[in-house]
Amino acid sequence: MSLPQANLKPLASRAVVRAGVLPLPEPFALQFGGQLEQPRLAWRLQGDARLPIVLVIGGISAHRRIVDDGEPGTGWWNEISGPGRALDTTRCCVLGIDYLGGAGESSGPPAGEPPASISSYDQAEAVRLLLDHLGIARLPSILGSSYGGMVALAFGERYPQRVGRLLVISAADRPHPMATAWRSVQRRTLRFAVQQDCATQGLELARALAMTTYRSPEEFVARFDAPAARVDGRFVFPVENYLFARGRDYAARYRAQNFLCLSESIDLHRVDASRINVPTTVIGVREDRLVPIEDVRALAARLPDARLHEISSPHGHDAFLKEPGQLRPTFGCIYGDC
Repeated sequence: MSLPQANLKPLASRAVVRAGVLPLPEPFALQFGGQLEQPRLAWRLQGDARLPIVLVIGGISAHRRIVDDGEPGTGWWNEISGPGRALDTTRCCVLGIDYLGGAGESSGPPAGEPPASISSYDQAEAVRLLLDHLGIARLPSILGSSYGGMVALAFGERYPQRVGRLLVISAADRPHPMATAWRSVQRRTLRFAVQQDCATQGLELARALAMTTYRSPEEFVARFDAPAARVDGRFVFPVENYLFARGRDYAARYRAQNFLCLSESIDLHRVDASRINVPTTVIGVREDRLVPIEDVRALAARLPDARLHEISSPHGHDAFLKEPGQLRPTFGCIYGDC
């Protein structure tokens, strides 16, 4: 297969990084109305293109750099991907993207009053156009975790002839209403802060609240069950320090409009699982409060061709970032080991 020669950088004897920003056709109409201005999709392909090419997409903070290759910036899935790891980059070539509406080099949240919304189907359409650009008739696999799992399902429904297998971690065919409730409060908090010209502080608060939903109560007991300390005349709790430190880190790297756009996209997600005829491996985490295991089981039951794997982890929804040992056995189909 001959791929476009965009920004090639040698890595090893046969492995290279190819990266670029693809202008998308205009108008790029969105599912819920409106369109993107100057639509574009940033992409990155790392590895030997003669190996199986896997599209790897993660949560709303993920980006096209899956694994660190020594350049500035750290891969968002370093604990899982790399030579000899669960996602073994010596056995597959990894394709990553910056989400539409995300914080990377793809098109940002579309303008409008109120702003137009981006769906998981819109992300899937951008991926299809990227595959056309790269000359990839059919991907062997798409590996999607969290929001990426939603996009993988949308792609599998719309373009089943373009992918051989889906691996979906901690995602379902629709959001749970309780998870939507938590995210709705996060977005309302952030919009209020933006109105007060305090976007950074609002993003810190929204992310801190989000962190309480990513991990399990068991992890918080193990890490933060300690007395408060008095600081500047008031009590500060250990879990409070953790949450707002994570909020500050996030607000230093992301913008309010990106968080609002992709958080809403999660809650707009709806696919018809019965129409996804692509063989699908579904991985659920029993301690996941954002995507309850009952929803993952229901997704697997509705899919025409599904394998269900369940794991347990104190990391809850974030298990897809923290459990390489438990995920490794489920990744065999990427390399044709099914």
